Amino acid sequence: MEARVSMLRNLALVGDIGATNTRLAMVRSDGTISAPRMYDSQADTDIANAILSYLAQECRTAKPYVGVLAIAAVVSGNEVRMTNHPWHFLIEDLRIRLGLRELHIINDFAANALAISELGSRDMVQVGSGSGVIDAPIGVVGPGTGLGMSAFLHSEGGVVLLESEGGHVTMPAATSREAEVLDLMRRRYDHVSAERVLSGQGLVSLYEALCELENISSASFTPAQITDGHIWQEDPRAQEATGMFCAMLGTVAGNLALTLGARGGVYIAGGIVPKLGRTFFDSEFRTRFQAKGRFLNYLKAIPTYVITRPVPALLGAAKYLRQL
Repeated sequence: MEARVSMLRNLALVGDIGATNTRLAMVRSDGTISAPRMYDSQADTDIANAILSYLAQECRTAKPYVGVLAIAAVVSGNEVRMTNHPWHFLIEDLRIRLGLRELHIINDFAANALAISELGSRDMVQVGSGSGVIDAPIGVVGPGTGLGMSAFLHSEGGVVLLESEGGHVTMPAATSREAEVLDLMRRRYDHVSAERVLSGQGLVSLYEALCELENISSASFTPAQITDGHIWQEDPRAQEATGMFCAMLGTVAGNLALTLGARGGVYIAGGIVPKLGRTFFDSEFRTRFQAKGRFLNYLKAIPTYVITRPVPALLGAAKYLRQL
């Protein structure tokens, strides 16, 4: 116990490890988090080397004793393999290479869920109506390189965190146009998951499918270009893909709310939606979130929020550290 207290009084390493970006920061002895540094996750074949580069820059006079890394992977046992990135490692081996006394690995969207209670009013924007029920379950979903999903429940013993791979559920079609797109994708993939359309590559897949349905050659657009209003004037399929993306996310978020009874609210995280700005708020997201037939009024009462604070997973990792 004395060693644990000593560690928490010193610097601690926290990280948000995604398939595209790795963000690392230090938790200081007063609990504040340093400005995160971002690294290209594709630039290094070894996760340890990426983190050691950060430590060499940031920790010249003092080193961390404990680390909490939120990673886009299923976390079970000592071996960790990222879902959309070739990085894989043994937790104990990584701890030794980083020179830490303790290393804790948690799912990145579990960290996003932990962060929610740490967010202020300026860290999120509500989409639509609704008011959260105190102590009711809360859901988190967010598209980025993949599609993350998690939740937490309240119990007598405190908060129960639910780590989830819900991004890999089968994507349903809510309109005939979506059915055409998904049918086309099913000819190519053995399983069309929600992540297959609700991610950066998912935006590209939606756009390409819409072009194919109209027998038009698709451009080599990036996800950022597909959501760019200037590109929409050049190619209306990019605008349609963006609108379909937002609507489909509403379907998935509504399904999550019903499955969990998430009357505390559903929070949208990830790197894509906050960048959409007004486009997202003017989209069909909230309409589709509520479009559940007899449960329309049930879902109308559930608030939905876009998390605008950069890298909320670092807040969640720091909270996990405090709860050790």
